[in-house]
Amino acid sequence: MARTFLITGASKGIGRALSERLAAAGHSVVGIARGADASFPGALVSIDLSDRVATDEALADLALRHAFDGVVNNVGLARMHQVGSIDLTDVDDIFRTNIHPTVQTVNALLPGMKARGWGRIVNISSLVSLGWRDRTAYAAAKAAINSMTRTWALELAGTGVTVNGVAPGPVETELFRQNTPKGSDAEKRFLSMVPMGRLGQPDELAAAIAYFLSEEASFTTGQTLFVDGGASIGKAA
Repeated sequence: MARTFLITGASKGIGRALSERLAAAGHSVVGIARGADASFPGALVSIDLSDRVATDEALADLALRHAFDGVVNNVGLARMHQVGSIDLTDVDDIFRTNIHPTVQTVNALLPGMKARGWGRIVNISSLVSLGWRDRTAYAAAKAAINSMTRTWALELAGTGVTVNGVAPGPVETELFRQNTPKGSDAEKRFLSMVPMGRLGQPDELAAAIAYFLSEEASFTTGQTLFVDGGASIGKAA
């Protein structure tokens, strides 16, 4: 059955790979991103998710125009800092970008999903939620996302709406490559933490997210799946 899904941070990386996978399967995709992209496999809407009022207004309009069956909260912001020199502005920005849109999309789309008795919420977390050097605020924000996933799953368990999360490890997206060139010391550090010894690919993450959006995932809720080449379980022997 064809469904309609909203995806934040949809124009690049994991969000783009997921959009293409869902569209190829016959689903309708509405993506949210900052810029325009004529090649996007669906409707791409430009919303500044850092603007709380504008985001609420735009989401309310989208909820009126589309019967959404699910939402993937993929937008995020990460900045590096070490304990002892953490900038509170960074903390505010990271929490606002990672958490506020997640709450706002669910607030806007949940009434329709509950009314139809079917819905899927997938929150994108991160391997760093387990604790990661130089990532205090980002790790805390993603840990909060994991907690929200469990809480919402409990609250919605009898409604037909499931809530799950996917926590990527290092993934070879455009943004990752901008900050981590091939052969760099930074890349070597990432690879040393992944037992499989390689980076994830956006479509591998998209496949995991697509499962949680599927009909077959109807008895799965409150889970966060780490798709990380084994990084969350420790280094290979």
